Amino acid sequence: MSLLRASLADSPSRPMTIMVALGLAESGTEVAASWISGAFIHIARLWPLILLAKICVVALLRLPFYSGDRAQAAILAGMLMIDGALMLLPRRQWFQRRMPHVQNRLMLPMVFLSGLSFSLWLAQEAGAATDTLFLAAVPELAVALLAVCIFGDRRLLGISYFLGALIVSVLDRAGVIQIGLLCSCVIVMLIATVRQATADRDQAIARHRQDLRAQRSDRLLQEHERTGRGWFWETDRQGCLTYISDTLTQTLDVPQGGLLGRPMTDIVRPDDRKQGDGERTLGFHLSARTGFSEISVCAALVRDAKEERWWSISGQPIFNEYGQFHGFRGSGTDLTEMRRSQAEVTRLAQFDSLTGLANRIQMLRSLEQAVADRNGTPGACTLMMLDLDRFKSVNDTLGHPAGDALLRQVSLRLQKVVGNKGLVGRQGGDEFKILLPGRHEQAALGHLAQAIISDISQPYMIEGTAVVIGVSIGISACPQDGVTADALIRNADLALYAAKGNGRGVHRFYSSDMHADAEDRRQLEGDLRRALAADGLHLVYQPIVSSKTEQVTGYEALLRWTHPVRGPISPALFVPIAEDIGLIGQIGEWVMRTACRDAAQWQDGVRVAVNVSPNQFTNPGFPSTVMNALAAVQLAPERLELEITESVFLDEEAGIDAIFARLKAIGVRLALDDFGTGYSSLGYLRTAPFDKIKIDQSFVRGAAIKGSRNGAIVKAIVNLAEALGMDTTAEGAETQDELALIRQLGCSHIQGYIYGRPMPIEDVLIAQRSTGTSASANGYRSSRPTRKTMLRTVAVHHDGHIYTGRVRNISATGALIEGLWNVPAGTAFAIEFADNHLVNATSRWSKDDRMGVEFSSAVDIASLRNVPRSMAS
Repeated sequence: MSLLRASLADSPSRPMTIMVALGLAESGTEVAASWISGAFIHIARLWPLILLAKICVVALLRLPFYSGDRAQAAILAGMLMIDGALMLLPRRQWFQRRMPHVQNRLMLPMVFLSGLSFSLWLAQEAGAATDTLFLAAVPELAVALLAVCIFGDRRLLGISYFLGALIVSVLDRAGVIQIGLLCSCVIVMLIATVRQATADRDQAIARHRQDLRAQRSDRLLQEHERTGRGWFWETDRQGCLTYISDTLTQTLDVPQGGLLGRPMTDIVRPDDRKQGDGERTLGFHLSARTGFSEISVCAALVRDAKEERWWSISGQPIFNEYGQFHGFRGSGTDLTEMRRSQAEVTRLAQFDSLTGLANRIQMLRSLEQAVADRNGTPGACTLMMLDLDRFKSVNDTLGHPAGDALLRQVSLRLQKVVGNKGLVGRQGGDEFKILLPGRHEQAALGHLAQAIISDISQPYMIEGTAVVIGVSIGISACPQDGVTADALIRNADLALYAAKGNGRGVHRFYSSDMHADAEDRRQLEGDLRRALAADGLHLVYQPIVSSKTEQVTGYEALLRWTHPVRGPISPALFVPIAEDIGLIGQIGEWVMRTACRDAAQWQDGVRVAVNVSPNQFTNPGFPSTVMNALAAVQLAPERLELEITESVFLDEEAGIDAIFARLKAIGVRLALDDFGTGYSSLGYLRTAPFDKIKIDQSFVRGAAIKGSRNGAIVKAIVNLAEALGMDTTAEGAETQDELALIRQLGCSHIQGYIYGRPMPIEDVLIAQRSTGTSASANGYRSSRPTRKTMLRTVAVHHDGHIYTGRVRNISATGALIEGLWNVPAGTAFAIEFADNHLVNATSRWSKDDRMGVEFSSAVDIASLRNVPRSMAS
């Protein structure tokens, strides 16, 4: 019993093995913790047969139940009490609640005593009647065999009964035959018990392991169902559900168990049959009794009718050992989230994540479909390429989040204007596309493009700031401008390039001569590369004069390119090309070395100012380049002045503070160029170690004109520079009145045509040998003739092209025209104020979309104002 108790405490799986080994469990019986209680109840119910057998034996031997002997009566009474306990005790709840080993301790002794008392009483009565083997052995064996039949494979109970009879026989000195018979029975039962217990133990262990595996599998399946990752189902022969996971019924509009008995196909949406998938495939397999795997179906009976749920169902037919079909059994998984993820991936693959417009891939696919051949004829469509004007300045000034917000508002306006006429997409950055299927009249396309330009140009509110941008549009159409998607994109891009070159904020239709312009630019790029390799570039120097002493303190190095065929090419034309093709770094390094070499030949103390592009300045190796250029010609660092624009501060991660520190450690001077024309905050002036601020010429020119605010701006800049301990240089001074005003306002240095135009190094050396560093002013006395305001649209003719411009003000000798971007100085035009009324003019300066032109001869302003407008207006 102690061994049994210890075994029960060791493992919950061991009681079954021990019970089998002791012969308390029948072979094939499912054993649990309460099994022994059930076995003893079964014995209690059959024990009246034992008692009845005893009575029959007594009646067969004709023995009196009571002969007057008190000992005999006591034995009989004890036997009846024990038999009564065996019939009643297992039925009591307090007994059934005992541990198995406690129940065993109670039952085994009582069974033993039952056999002992009956054998003892029978031996005394039989000994008085006869001493024959029949009277002594047969009754005991009969009752013992009956006990064995009742106990079955519970061998210890049977052995205990035989032991009781054997002990009585030994004590009563029964015959050898009787004792031998009882001993042989006990030995045979012990041998059978040991052998059978071993076999039962092994079988029970195997069955127990199988049960544990089955229980573990059940728990895993239940956990799998609870997590919602999958569910299980089973049908009968007719395809009706006999089992389905509870987790599935919770998602369907049916009560618990409401699906049982319904056809499996009822849980699949009927519409799938029309679509050629889903239910038809599932129904086919169910009717054909063939296995299937991962069939995608749409669920029916969903609680939320607006929600679509998709399942993947697998199943296999069930056959018994005779090959008879019993139904299907299978599993299912929810594909809804996966399908949603796939739909989101598809959406992201086709739509721009920022604006929600069609992205580059979808636009290209739609364009290819629009131009695809239909019955041997290419499809008709129109492609518009859009590029936002002045977007970069907004993005740089207000930050990328503000730029993103602006792009979203632009996309909404584009969708509103285009409507259902076509597909609007975002190409990337600030570029957009519009695809208009079908044929369209050019006039209608022009009206749509103009409506887009007008709508996009309206002010935006971004983070509480009013923002104004523009848009340029290039248009190509199929089939007249190309019959492939690539051709249309290329030609629309050429038209867009022409629109941006014609002053921005306009639209242009593709024309064949645009290829010539593109080819011209490509040729210019190649020529620029060859010019850099063959020293085809050169520098000119414009003097910078002290306003107090009128002494030349330095020269600004200006880059020039004289093309062998085209002649002089303006830096406004070739410098942007150099930036686009990545040559600006090499050109900047060449300029640095050449300027330092030339300055080394000048008089001591005369500086050279070199313009530095933002890309060049933010290069970590730039300070080393400066140091090498100075060391190569032994030029003192303080004689080199680097002119830097505000745009270098737009890239906050460029490490410009470290670059500034390294340059100041070298000893060079730093000047802030074009101050006031950029978009940066003034905060950088607190930390950037500038020595000079250069006032842009747009503030200097016209400052002396009555009513101009330029003088106040110049004065404010001078005061700011003085407060920060910096010098100032006023650029673009051309007239005596401008010079006088600049001196009056306190500018420390002056640079402009009034002190000399840019000259080659040879002329600089000649001037220094002849006059030293002395400078004399030479220019008109007043800034310019009086101009009058004129808001008029004119046609500007140049090199066979006609551009649209707007005259803002005009004088007898020139005018201010806007609408044409970055026009090189010296460009000749013919301005058409009216039909057949042309005035020849030459551009003298240009800033963004504004330029100043000088007429070839004086004109009568009054007559021009009264001339009827041309068609260009």
